[in-house]
Amino acid sequence: MMIEGAYDADALHGFAHDSIARGSKSFALASRLFDRVTRERVWLLYAWCRAADDLTDGQDHGGAMSQDHDPAAALAHIRAQTDAAFAGRPTGEPAFDALGLLLTQVDIPRRVIDDIVAGFELDAKDWRPRSEADLLRYSYHVAGAVGVAMALVMGVAPTDDTTLDRAADLGIAFQLANIARDVAEDAAADRCYLPMDWMVELDIPPGQHMHPAFRGRLSVMAKWLAEMAEEYEASARWGARKLPPRSRWAVLAAAGIYGDIAREVRARGDHAWDHRAASGRAAKLGWVARAGWSVLRRPPQRRISREGLWTRPRVDMAPAGAPA
Repeated sequence: MMIEGAYDADALHGFAHDSIARGSKSFALASRLFDRVTRERVWLLYAWCRAADDLTDGQDHGGAMSQDHDPAAALAHIRAQTDAAFAGRPTGEPAFDALGLLLTQVDIPRRVIDDIVAGFELDAKDWRPRSEADLLRYSYHVAGAVGVAMALVMGVAPTDDTTLDRAADLGIAFQLANIARDVAEDAAADRCYLPMDWMVELDIPPGQHMHPAFRGRLSVMAKWLAEMAEEYEASARWGARKLPPRSRWAVLAAAGIYGDIAREVRARGDHAWDHRAASGRAAKLGWVARAGWSVLRRPPQRRISREGLWTRPRVDMAPAGAPA
């Protein structure tokens, strides 16, 4: 473990709180269900992820993209500052120091963080999926690996592959929902995360998926994404039974809130992108209550299988600094 005293913990916790409050109202609400220590650690990890994602895209908390942005330079900066965080060297940049502070408290294997950075690299290269497997691999790197890191913050052992696979499933479910919701926004930014194989199958010419003539076929792909998201969400819900009660409460609430995004996109059909799908505050609070009730009840006993789901590569998950 590195020395926490190298960092101003109070300032970094405040920065991380502000970051999540600006960047994700849904996750900010769900995160309040954690115990204080876990909540603050989750915020630190979020702050690093949010800042690195914004650096990659030339944004500020998901806002408009900068026109003169250099993704390659941004990625090099992310790697260098993340190296400093793992070395325990304060950088003067709150987001990277937030990660550095977190690493003094939680052993997160470097490979997990590298898997997240690999997602930033895919975005920096304007990478696009050709197949469904490509889509799931991308979803793992940009969100599933974050789920793994979050699970480690919640106390899951780095060697507990079974639970960490389920944690990755939740991140993948979130990303599939986001892709379904953001098809129009991504197209406006000249991005597309719909597999080329799907386009070919539905006879949609490259780059033409937002044309009104193809709206019906596009809604079919949104339905596929929503169905996939539900499968990964169900797997994650089963895995959450391994978490401490308050962490389980937060995770189940977040699963319901984000799951509603995919469900709304599917329900809207051809009108899914007329305006941005989102969960209202009442619906979010409803999921908080339902998740709390679920935690109070006996966990479900019928196992939800992962058979057929994409699985993250098996790697050495020894804690940072542990002997080989």
